[in-house]
Amino acid sequence: MTLPLTSIRVLDLTRLLPGPYCTLLLADFGAEVIKVEDPKLGDYARWGDPKQGEESAFFLSLNRNKKSVGINLKSDQGKKIFLNLVKTADVLVESFRPGVMDRLGLGYTRLKEINPKLVYCAITGYGQDGPYVDMPGHDINYLSYAGALEIQGERNGKPVVPAVQIADIGGGALMAAVGILMALMARNQTGRGQFVDISMMDGVVSWLQTVIPDYLATGTVKRRGELRLSGGRACYGVYETADQRYLSVGALEPKFWEVFCREIGRTDLIPLLEAPLDEQERMKIEIQAIIKTKRLDEWVAVFAGKDTCVAPVLNAEEMMRDPQVVHRQMIVDVEHPLLGKIKQLGIPIKLSDTAGSIRNQAPKLGEQTQEVLGELGMQAQELEALRAEGVIS
Repeated sequence: MTLPLTSIRVLDLTRLLPGPYCTLLLADFGAEVIKVEDPKLGDYARWGDPKQGEESAFFLSLNRNKKSVGINLKSDQGKKIFLNLVKTADVLVESFRPGVMDRLGLGYTRLKEINPKLVYCAITGYGQDGPYVDMPGHDINYLSYAGALEIQGERNGKPVVPAVQIADIGGGALMAAVGILMALMARNQTGRGQFVDISMMDGVVSWLQTVIPDYLATGTVKRRGELRLSGGRACYGVYETADQRYLSVGALEPKFWEVFCREIGRTDLIPLLEAPLDEQERMKIEIQAIIKTKRLDEWVAVFAGKDTCVAPVLNAEEMMRDPQVVHRQMIVDVEHPLLGKIKQLGIPIKLSDTAGSIRNQAPKLGEQTQEVLGELGMQAQELEALRAEGVIS
């Protein structure tokens, strides 16, 4: 079976999470993703704990199906090699601060001269222009500026930091993958590549589809814990059980709310789905007292087969055993050449005819340097000399 991106070569200069997650999606569906890494340090994600073998579990998960070439882009020889590699590429992804690639003499203006068909994607915190262009940042900062962190948490409490990186993955990696595919589609029509400017802050702002339109319509800023989908209503929240576990309730629609209220023995609450905020707070306290009377497994049994939106809050171990996760193959066993059988996260995008696949495990630093540069016509003796000089690894 030919995968949908088999003919696409991607040069990946990114490290850590946003860029590698973007190129992981491309690699799983057949793109030849070549990680261009510093020959000594490589991707910082390699260093972390816990490790599986010599690499971090984090790195192994994000970099399967990829190749690694070690090139010192600060050296003249390294730049020359890289420019020759760019001539063969369809896509380049980088996540340096704006201006870094230009200072290296490897910015988009230069690269599109030697490869007009190149799709160049830059993933940054704040984008390529604007007053924040040179500011540093991490996921929590992008969420803060976007207004997303302010609305997360309980009423009268402080903002709650999400356990997953919303800006990195949702605002950065996913937006980048979509932007790259759009640019490749446009290239089919025009014959030209283009620059894809991805701001993680922009991406988070665009996610506020249930928040900002309401504000634009009313001019009213709702505080934390007042929003319909972030704890403002009794029908949509998390309640503690007798065994200090948690039950999530998402009974937003009247038909679901009615079933929920009947099952907890409070049919008097059915007409109060849209009650004012103070009444919602009272209902939440009363519902919490009821949910606290049973263990999580008992509540799961109560709601089993009932047409309402109630679910147990699972931990990682339980999630991996969950029948839906197992059926959808979101945790899979894969063969590693050194470690044997290991478990990894599966592929979230299901295509009926050209499904993605896990074909190779994450590469060692510079593992494919000789293979990839050999394709450029470089001889083994030349490569050994460059390796001795620290230009490649």
